[in-house]
Amino acid sequence: MSPLTWKLPHRTLTMGRWPLIMGIVNVTPDSFSDGSVHFSTEAAVAHGLRLVQQGADLLDIGGESSRPGATPVSAQEEMARVLPVVQGLASQTHVPLSVDTYKAEVARESLKAGCAIVNDITALRGDPKMAEMVGSTKAGIVLMHMQGTPATMQDNPRYGNVVSEIAGFFRERLEHLENVGIDREQAVLDIGIGFGKRKSHNFELLAHLKDFLAFDRPLLLGVSRKGFLTKTSGVDSASHRLAGSLAVACHSALSGTAHIIRVHDVEETRAAFRVLEAIADVKA
Repeated sequence: MSPLTWKLPHRTLTMGRWPLIMGIVNVTPDSFSDGSVHFSTEAAVAHGLRLVQQGADLLDIGGESSRPGATPVSAQEEMARVLPVVQGLASQTHVPLSVDTYKAEVARESLKAGCAIVNDITALRGDPKMAEMVGSTKAGIVLMHMQGTPATMQDNPRYGNVVSEIAGFFRERLEHLENVGIDREQAVLDIGIGFGKRKSHNFELLAHLKDFLAFDRPLLLGVSRKGFLTKTSGVDSASHRLAGSLAVACHSALSGTAHIIRVHDVEETRAAFRVLEAIADVKA
């Protein structure tokens, strides 16, 4: 079977035996995990470059928090936060840059500034202009599942069967791509861990990741430092969720069920993958 590929405007990424690592660069004052730590342009650019040195294959830059209960910000404010960081990183690194936004205006300007990917938590449902923009620019697009909005998603999430319902959502979204003229090869799928899901839903999805391989598109997994890890491991703060994050990353790598891992802790994730590779090489 040929490896999966992801078409970006000026390159194509090929998925390998081990997941690509997407480093998180939050340029927000209120992110659930590292809010305000890298809020200045200089700090955010330095952080992104540090993540590349630590082994990040891609960087995801966000200017609006999507934590539970988060309040939206205007496109103007989001661009003021994100664009200088994108420009700074694009001029100093060659790894693909992603902008974490559901606003077409923010995405368009970010692509002009040096991004190649739009990471849309609404999967093209949040802004009616986003699909046309992605189609015309040939940008990579991450289609994430979310029940509700960041402000309401954890109020009372309910599913009959969370795996089959999200599979149905992806089926509909991929059909939508074809209907609006977007190449399916531009898309990556994200099950949206923690976005309108209870702890039980998150683990049900992680246990059935292989079901989503049927769509023949790369899977992106974003679990890093999320709250359900605390409830399971007994660790009581966001800054101490590394063990659970690495456990999920390693499980998905070993099972071949994730192609891209979106993480805060790039250095530790890369180190864990190196150990897995060393063991696999001996067994081979």
